[in-house]
Amino acid sequence: MNWLDEINWNADGLVPAIAQDYRSGRVLMMAWMNRESLTLTAQENRAIYWSRSRGKLWRKGEESGHVQKLHELRLDCDADVIILMVEQIGGIACHTGRESCFYRVYENGAWKTVDAVLKDPQAIYAEHAHE
Repeated sequence: MNWLDEINWNADGLVPAIAQDYRSGRVLMMAWMNRESLTLTAQENRAIYWSRSRGKLWRKGEESGHVQKLHELRLDCDADVIILMVEQIGGIACHTGRESCFYRVYENGAWKTVDAVLKDPQAIYAEHAHE
């Protein structure tokens, strides 16, 4: 059996993938993977996701420069969630310029932003637009 056949893909042929900092353990982001993106992730040792909105492969960092270097792949007990233990190049995973996409905390009936923007998103994408 192929290792990809052991995954319980959803009806769209996707599996949720959680990127986690391999040193701190902080959850950086969640995205989707299909068979091709997961295969390429394992081959290239970098996070490659499936962009549902664009309908194509998304090599994390291709527009921002914030590549996720793969250290380990894990599959959960139900075989329906992947964890990528990564080194986040540049220290920014979120398109908002923050370390993590999970920068809001529920407090007193509202979402409170608790993580600072490390770099202006317009500056991030402008730097890499010419590449």
